[in-house]
Amino acid sequence: MKILVVGNEAQHQEMQEKFPNKELFHYQSSHDFGRTFLKGFSAVIDFTVQTNTEILEEYRGAEHLVVFAHCINTSLAEIYYMQGEFDFTIIGFNGLHTCINRSLWELSALHEESQTKAKVVLDELQIAHEWVADRVGMASPRVICMIINEAYFTVQEGTASREDIDLGMKLGTNYPYGPFEWCNKIGLTAVYELLEALYEDTKDERYKICPLLKREYLLQAE
Repeated sequence: MKILVVGNEAQHQEMQEKFPNKELFHYQSSHDFGRTFLKGFSAVIDFTVQTNTEILEEYRGAEHLVVFAHCINTSLAEIYYMQGEFDFTIIGFNGLHTCINRSLWELSALHEESQTKAKVVLDELQIAHEWVADRVGMASPRVICMIINEAYFTVQEGTASREDIDLGMKLGTNYPYGPFEWCNKIGLTAVYELLEALYEDTKDERYKICPLLKREYLLQAE
């Protein structure tokens, strides 16, 4: 079995920390490949779908592939609606930074048949996993970003400092990172865009972006 991983350097690094057996993986930062090249792989882990779902068109015709698509800002159902059914197996996965090199992966699928095909790859790679609803934000990304948003509201109101909030969350809830520490690791842009997508999808006030978070997003240097 050979796995193609498409993403940036940081995503490659986290994958390599999770899967030290480099012989199983081929890493690329772009989609400069053709159908013949894809025949050499059983599966693809594609982080770039998050910013461009149309890139999935590159895999049409590769019916043997299981494509794990990081696309938490949308749902597989919406992709299906916009682009039609694919002839390969597509699986949604939580590829948010800090969520790859951990014990359990979050996955979503449109069909039970897709889960069955994905399980072959998951078992080969010994990936413990949980199937979650096909929804924007999946499970832990929506919780993490909601907590970060609430932390921004707390700072905006002057109730506590960022340092105190981070320390309190780690000591009080045993979280691996405080909200602002987590935000720095994930990236403010990723947090903002997921919250924006969640609010658009649900209209739930919990995901309404804190003005301070929005200001920092708009002012950050790209």
